[in-house]
Amino acid sequence: MLVFCIGFLTYQQIIQPSCQSSELDDYKANSTVASSQEVELDIPVDFDKLKKANKDIYAWIVVPGTKVDYPVLQHKSNNAYYLNRTINKEWSAYGSIFTEDYNNKDFNDFNTLVYGHNMKNGTMFGDLKKFRDVEFFKENRYITVYMENRILKYEIFAACSWDNKHILANRNFSLEQNRTSYLEEIFAVRDMNSQIAKDITVTKEDRVITLSTCMNNKQKRFIVSGVLVYDSQNQ
Repeated sequence: MLVFCIGFLTYQQIIQPSCQSSELDDYKANSTVASSQEVELDIPVDFDKLKKANKDIYAWIVVPGTKVDYPVLQHKSNNAYYLNRTINKEWSAYGSIFTEDYNNKDFNDFNTLVYGHNMKNGTMFGDLKKFRDVEFFKENRYITVYMENRILKYEIFAACSWDNKHILANRNFSLEQNRTSYLEEIFAVRDMNSQIAKDITVTKEDRVITLSTCMNNKQKRFIVSGVLVYDSQNQ
């Protein structure tokens, strides 16, 4: 079981990663893709180019209002591989945005956990802490995931402090009662660093994405969770 945390780091304390946002722009393209339903999808990412760079890249995640605009990777045998490696597989304290093999790469699991470091300069998942502010939470409520032939959109319903136990390793979400109890725990959170949208209904039948990053309290993590509200495959 792995718990990922690197803490708050400054520019002076780390080596700049070789693949920052300016270089990631090379993988973006204003393109359209024909889906299986023959409806053109506006996918602004060049997945052909991405996969030539690294076959472990399978999605791209964007959170408006933050610096989160990155490829998503999953290593086939080492869940911690991208903890400290760029998409070019070079060492970096920034690491990459990644999932583990607890999740399939189709975002069809009940809860897909996406990890990123909490960098002090706001890169990777460092900007997620903005969601602790109630006004920011109200004004920035969506997460978009692009895949090669698919677009997913999630509405954020929770941004909260959480314990550092591995969510997927410690909960069997194949059981309905575990999915229900997990959601009940989230909606029951009450603390000044957390925001919960009481007006959104999330059930055990829904699909959830959870962005997870560390806090300066090593016993806690900060998670931002959204429920799937749009899937281009279902249109």
